[in-house]
Amino acid sequence: MAFFNMGLLNGSKNPDFKEVYKSKLALEFSSIGVWEYNAEENQVYFSEGSMQIIGVTNPDFGKDPQDWNNRVHPDDKIKYFQDFQDHLNGHKTMYENVHRVRCENGKYKWIRDRGKIVEWTNNGKCKRVIGTHTDITELKNNEKKINNALSIASKQNNRLKNFAHIVTHNLKQHTGNLEILLDFYQEETDENEKNDIFNHMLTLSNSLSKTISDLSNIVSVQTNKNKRIEKIYIAKEVDRILNMLDFVIKKSNATINNNVNEKLYIKYNKSYFESIVQNLLTNALKYKHPDRDPIINIDSRFDHKTIELSVSDNGTGIDLDKFGKDIFGLYKTFHPNTDSEGVGLYLIKNQIESFNGQIKVESELGKGTTFKIVATN
Repeated sequence: MAFFNMGLLNGSKNPDFKEVYKSKLALEFSSIGVWEYNAEENQVYFSEGSMQIIGVTNPDFGKDPQDWNNRVHPDDKIKYFQDFQDHLNGHKTMYENVHRVRCENGKYKWIRDRGKIVEWTNNGKCKRVIGTHTDITELKNNEKKINNALSIASKQNNRLKNFAHIVTHNLKQHTGNLEILLDFYQEETDENEKNDIFNHMLTLSNSLSKTISDLSNIVSVQTNKNKRIEKIYIAKEVDRILNMLDFVIKKSNATINNNVNEKLYIKYNKSYFESIVQNLLTNALKYKHPDRDPIINIDSRFDHKTIELSVSDNGTGIDLDKFGKDIFGLYKTFHPNTDSEGVGLYLIKNQIESFNGQIKVESELGKGTTFKIVATN
């Protein structure tokens, strides 16, 4: 505590506080120091314990009223001053503040500073305040370790949730397509058309098997990502996903242009990449404009180590002024479609950010939407 003119604790200067200090000797052996503020003298006196906490050995420490103040961490000073003034002004029944103080060795220690008015003047003003300094550096360090552990646990929990959503969403996408094909197959009477539909079902079946295999590895992706990263040639992988969605694309009468440079590759988790591209494409088809056929362009841009992959459509668009802040939220929907679940964009964002990437969106109602994925190789 050092807001005013300070002096070294000294019995001859302040007999009353000497008695207090004697009664508090046990504190000095517990990393706790004692201080007194005398309002009439406008001085603060420190016990030996307070000085020992920060490693001060200079007997003149405290003669300069800024000795303690200058050691308080710049980020803590405003609240440090305010808390004490609030107690003097009667806004708080007790003064308490936690701040960092620079020690003689240049390092900072965390101090819990407490005090209370113990004597008033005849006109009700503060006359004396007595308080303590407690070294809580170890407590703060342990608190940081606990917070780090909680943060790790929280991230792991989110990854497990992400995995569960990926499984349900991706498998539902495949099974939904299979159900549609089965319905068409049962209704179709032309044998050639039935054979064509059956071939599409075989393609989807193989894709479903591969997706299940890939998903079984997703949990280990976060804990051991390096082993799960593959060199993916983007254009080739996009073509594979387009082939997987071929039937849905044809039924939507959509035109999808894969404009990605064939030589461009990214080191990424293949299951995540498939999920990201598939979700963006199926969303573009799902939210097509009612007055025109879908046109989707997949483009790429490479700048040094940064890769930008964009998926643009001419669909219904999104009102970003209204929904922009929630667009990647879980279970947030922006269209009246009954099959909208608000999962796909949430998954995409989490999958991209798990590899330190970013996703941006540009959209205009009635004109279309562009999603831009930025990643580093």
